[in-house]
Amino acid sequence: MTTQRRRPGRAFTFGLVLATAVLSAGTPATATTATPGLGPNVTVFDPGMPVADIQSTLDAAHAAQVDNEMGTTRHAYLFKPGTYGTTEHPLQIKVGYYTEIAGLGASPTDVVINGKVEVYNRCLADGGTGNCLALVNFWRTLSNLSINVNAAGQDGCRSTANFWAVSQAVSLRRLNISGGNLSLMDYCTAGPQYASGGFIADSRLPAVTNGSQQQWLTRDSEVAGWSNGVWNQVFSGVVGAPDDAAFPNPPYTTLDTTPVSREKPYLYTDARGRYQVRVPAARKGTRGVSWAGGMTPGRTIPLTDFFVARPSDPVQVINNQLARGKNLLLTPGVYDIARSIEIKRQNTVVLGLGHATLTAVHGSTPIDVADVPGVVVAGVTIDAGLQKSPVLLRVGRQHGRSRGPADNPTTLSDVYFRVGGPHIGRTETALEVNSDNVLIDHTWVWRADHGVEGFTDTQRWNTNIGRNGAVINGDHVTATGLFVEHFQRYNTVWNGEDGTTILYQNELPYDPPTQADWMNGDVEGWAGYKVGDRVRRHNLYGAGVYVFNQNNPEIHTENGFEVPETPGVRLHHIMTVNLSAGTIDHVVNGVGEAADTTKVGVPVYVTDHPAP
Repeated sequence: MTTQRRRPGRAFTFGLVLATAVLSAGTPATATTATPGLGPNVTVFDPGMPVADIQSTLDAAHAAQVDNEMGTTRHAYLFKPGTYGTTEHPLQIKVGYYTEIAGLGASPTDVVINGKVEVYNRCLADGGTGNCLALVNFWRTLSNLSINVNAAGQDGCRSTANFWAVSQAVSLRRLNISGGNLSLMDYCTAGPQYASGGFIADSRLPAVTNGSQQQWLTRDSEVAGWSNGVWNQVFSGVVGAPDDAAFPNPPYTTLDTTPVSREKPYLYTDARGRYQVRVPAARKGTRGVSWAGGMTPGRTIPLTDFFVARPSDPVQVINNQLARGKNLLLTPGVYDIARSIEIKRQNTVVLGLGHATLTAVHGSTPIDVADVPGVVVAGVTIDAGLQKSPVLLRVGRQHGRSRGPADNPTTLSDVYFRVGGPHIGRTETALEVNSDNVLIDHTWVWRADHGVEGFTDTQRWNTNIGRNGAVINGDHVTATGLFVEHFQRYNTVWNGEDGTTILYQNELPYDPPTQADWMNGDVEGWAGYKVGDRVRRHNLYGAGVYVFNQNNPEIHTENGFEVPETPGVRLHHIMTVNLSAGTIDHVVNGVGEAADTTKVGVPVYVTDHPAP
């Protein structure tokens, strides 16, 4: 993403929180229960603390992180069960980069924020008053709590909603929001107000203003209403979801149920104040929230069954603990990974807090999952390093070796990848899935289009190397929320049978210097989504491929999507769009008009391929 190029394709309208101290985990606790050793970058709040003190702590955190896009600071702010803020003195939280805000209740209703939890546009011109947008509001997490929206003390515009103006690598999970609207754009600043998210799961929501959000997936939730949409708005298993019969105006795609789902693990405290990790069970045909009838179905693992790692812990120590049967909790920070974290035992849980980040060193593969079922990796960001890695995260070594039970898929939740950005990065492939029965529940696989590396866009093409974003070789793999951007060949290659993707978002690379650099043999360019030539069964719902060849606007890409022509490979509600440079000649397999500079920001849609 850049801060300069996204253009909305459609107009939009608006319908309208411890005893006496903040506890940094690992310090002496003054609350009724001890705080586990979660490291210096986890802060735990208790409802007995004055609201003003909590507010001060979170205001300082936001001030430090609101512009720290490529920084190394990571932090999680966790709230013990109870109520925070009052009608007269609401708790108003603003969330910056690499920040996790989460409740520690067994249910989202156990932690109540009277106030707001928000992300605003960043204003990048005119001394911080102009060119206001959310296109690079990445890497933040909000989960497992209730928000009773209270805007007391805010100005007229800010009082209209709880604002969550974000783009990729930002998840909303297990939320219960009431008392006001939720807006996924910030309309209280000078424009252009663009946004490019995003993901919601397992949440009960009020009326939602989508506004300028270009694409969004809402999964297994409840909404009181939904207004607006730019390009792809996908709903899967959502009570109250809008009808999609008029597609593409509005551009809604609605599935009554989600074929396979597993909610992300979460940390909570039980009735005795002990820390536990709830690991939700995988389910089929889901709809609505998982916690409506009580605790989310699944299993509970005490925190004592986890090795709680810090960035200073060597990988050998981590692997020894995994080999002894421990699960792994990664506390916030940046970890240098010179050899693989090896996950060999079925049902192992790896949970990151505060956007824990693993950086490949010496060309390593930071996470390597064996051909075993039921592994869960969640809340982790993986960065490529200076020396080229073959892959950043691998699930299984060989297709066909792992045919574990379909009801216990290995699951990746909120796992993000970066090639470049904070530093030079190189990898052949970011994510490789070889095992069968794998669930990918929200990922952003990003070869950076901007960063702090200090070279030009033309230099970036030959410096930040990322050939493929996601390569799926396993059968029966499902992806709910697959965002893959800017890779130098196929962004996504799907070779396994019976694959399903629900919402796919892709931008082709901005930086090929010439057409010769962007050729697949005799074919101009590489499709953003490629289904292997031998595949006979595949389903894709709600997908977009965007083009912005800023280095050379004359570059062409023949097709946004490339799939075998067979009745079992079905694409539903797909599109291409031009962001102001370059051309995609067709949407899929020679079908669909060109997305060129005569229709900047105007999508070219194909409702179904093959046509019914």
